[in-house]
Amino acid sequence: MATHGTENQVDALVATARSAQAGFEAGGSQARYNRATQAAAWAIMEPGRNQVLAELAVRTTGLGNVADKITKNHRKTLGLMRDIADARTFGILSDDASKGITEIARPLGVIGAVVPSTNPAATPANNIINALKCGNAIILSPSPKGVACCEMLLGFIHAEFDKIGQDKRLVQMIPPPGTKADTQRLLELADLAVVTGSQDNVRRAYSSGTPAVGVGAGNVTVIVDETADIAAAAAKIAASKTFDNATSCSSENALVVVDAVYDDFLKAMAAEGGATVPQSQSASIIEKLWPEGHLNREVIAKDANVLIEKLGLAGAVPEGTRFIAVETDGIGPDHPLSGEKLSRVAALYRARDYDDAVAITKRVLNYQGAGHSIGLHTTDAERPVALGRHMPTCRVIVNQAHCFATGGAFDNGMPFSLSMGCGSWGGNSIDDNLHWRHFMQRTKVIRPIPPREPSLDEIFGGYWAEAGR
Repeated sequence: MATHGTENQVDALVATARSAQAGFEAGGSQARYNRATQAAAWAIMEPGRNQVLAELAVRTTGLGNVADKITKNHRKTLGLMRDIADARTFGILSDDASKGITEIARPLGVIGAVVPSTNPAATPANNIINALKCGNAIILSPSPKGVACCEMLLGFIHAEFDKIGQDKRLVQMIPPPGTKADTQRLLELADLAVVTGSQDNVRRAYSSGTPAVGVGAGNVTVIVDETADIAAAAAKIAASKTFDNATSCSSENALVVVDAVYDDFLKAMAAEGGATVPQSQSASIIEKLWPEGHLNREVIAKDANVLIEKLGLAGAVPEGTRFIAVETDGIGPDHPLSGEKLSRVAALYRARDYDDAVAITKRVLNYQGAGHSIGLHTTDAERPVALGRHMPTCRVIVNQAHCFATGGAFDNGMPFSLSMGCGSWGGNSIDDNLHWRHFMQRTKVIRPIPPREPSLDEIFGGYWAEAGR
């Protein structure tokens, strides 16, 4: 590893990674790539290591809680390993004689990955595993609060690499104290920039001159319609909203409930530990959640008891309250409740009917979170598809706990990931969950085949018959 300092030292770090990657690829095989991913995955999933990583993450970042970080580190990594188990990322992928094309898997080279403090072990591990699966080296740039956790994770991975004789230079990080200049230099020198976290970093990656994959901001809005299983919807929303103290970009930030079931939903939500704050008291919540216009760091991703105290709700909400839903009807920059809150607080909108709920949701998305995802609790089979056709979103999550489902779950078909592409709506180059295919490129060998040139009549016959020549 290079030491912190000049641009030349960042250059040297990348050079060592490039050398290691060349050796990894030259001596590569599917078995070797797979073994490297298993080493990296076991480094975070081994229970003792997972425990200390989770404890360190909460202690150094102040975000989330230990039990849920342990669950996240385990399940996200296990799901990823399931997803990539049979993926072919080395050698000949296909050989199509009819087209005369042989397709060969190739690594991208050195991946430069910027990772957030919200998931300082799970997100780096996900990126590392995907990179190694495809024959790449990777250099991480953690957020300042995530440095200690990232260092520990790399230490565990390198210990596993020692067991299998793998080059430890394949997985490195910018050493502390990293700077924005260090990160920018990494983005410029890498073969692919992968950025999860602040939208400022995403924009810097896209403007770095390096091919980049950035992901968008979350501000998940979930509709509960009049056909929904109300008790199930409330239970799923509560489980998702409280998981890891709402650190996930996929946590519900706004609940839009149709008037016909609004009161029943509030009762069901209360049974799950969700306390409703009436709109008449919303100004007090806003003042404490955004003092001087900025999210209160003493509230972000904190346990429920801390949140309740800091918001001045002690004694005002029932014992056992797990999260807060604040009634509001405002949307936009003058109404901060309509944006991302990174806490156990959700905005609560009462819609006249389903069409009004859709309109509210679209307004929220257009203000913040376009492209990421929305949720719908319903028994109507047509409504989710209609949302997918007309809403500015890449994912419509149906009857599921949103933060578990969006990034892949064992009971849905999405790839396991902690980074969600948001398409053009979110200013991203991908609309999928970041996964292994984004870490590989292909070389095609093209041979001549018998010509397949169509006649003009084959192409234009139908058009000519309708429009004339």
